[in-house]
Amino acid sequence: MSDMRQRSRRGSLPPFAVILGTNEIASAVAVHLFWAGFGVVMSHDPMPPVIRRRMAFHDALYDDAASVAGVVAARVESSVEIRERLAAGAGVLVTELGLLDLIVIGAIDILVDGRMNKYQVTPDLRRLGRLAVGLGPGFSSDVNCDVAVETRPGIAGRVITGGATAPPDGVPSSLGGQQAARFARAEVAGRWHTAIEIGTRVYKDFIIGYLGAAPVRAPFDGIVRGVARDGIEVPQGVKLLEIDPRGRAACWTGIDKRAGAIAKGVIRALARQAAEQPTPGPQVHLIK
Repeated sequence: MSDMRQRSRRGSLPPFAVILGTNEIASAVAVHLFWAGFGVVMSHDPMPPVIRRRMAFHDALYDDAASVAGVVAARVESSVEIRERLAAGAGVLVTELGLLDLIVIGAIDILVDGRMNKYQVTPDLRRLGRLAVGLGPGFSSDVNCDVAVETRPGIAGRVITGGATAPPDGVPSSLGGQQAARFARAEVAGRWHTAIEIGTRVYKDFIIGYLGAAPVRAPFDGIVRGVARDGIEVPQGVKLLEIDPRGRAACWTGIDKRAGAIAKGVIRALARQAAEQPTPGPQVHLIK
C-alpha cells in the first residue's frame, strides 16, 4: 500500500503503532518502527521501574530530553494531541494514557507489549490491532498474541509464530563477567531517592541512593548503567540500579545488542504478516 493510500485510511495519520512500556527494549522497538515509517505511541506502565533510562524514552514522561539513536521523544497527554502530532510527523510520543484511551485514536496497525512483566499474567492482545506482538516470557502466539518474540539472551529476536516463548529462567545475561551481582534490588518497599546520574563512575560501596532511610550501595567499581528515577515509590524486589564493570568499554546510551535484536525481530514479524495477508496493510520500510 502506498503511503498516500495508507494515510487516507485514517485521514492524515501514518501507519499507527502502539507500544506498551517505556523501558529500553520497548524503546528500541519504537525506534525501529519509527524508522520503518510508523507513527509510534508508547504507553507508560509503572512496573517494573525503568532503570536504563539513557537507553529509553522513559524520561520524556517528565518533560526531560529523551532521545535514542537520534530519534527524539515527546510527552503527550490527550488523544487529540496524539492525532495532531502524528499527523505532523512527530517522532516517538510517550504518554500515560492506557490502551483503552489509545484505541479510540484509530485502528492500531501493530500493538507491541514490551513491558517485560515476566512473572505476571499477560493479557490477550489479539484483535486489538492488525498485528499483536508479545515480547518475552508469558506470550504464546496461539493464546494471547498473534506473534511472539524471544527476549532471552542467546535467542533474543527469534520470532515465534506457533507456541510460547521460553519461560523466565531468572538468570541475567553476563556483562563484563558479572550477572545478578551487577544489580541492586529493593530489599523492602519504599520511596527511592538518588542524586546520581547515569554514566557516573563509582566505586564499590559508594552510596548510589536511599530506599527510605536505608543506603543502597554500588556492588563493585564501575559505571552507573541504570538507576531508577529519583522520588518514585518501588515495591520490594525490583531493580534499583545497575553497574557496568567494563571500564572504558561500558555503555549506557543508545540501543544495545539484545534490544536491537528484539526490535529487528518485531520488524521481521511485521514484514512476514504484510507478505502473508491477502489485503494490503501498512507498508514496512526496512531502511535500517
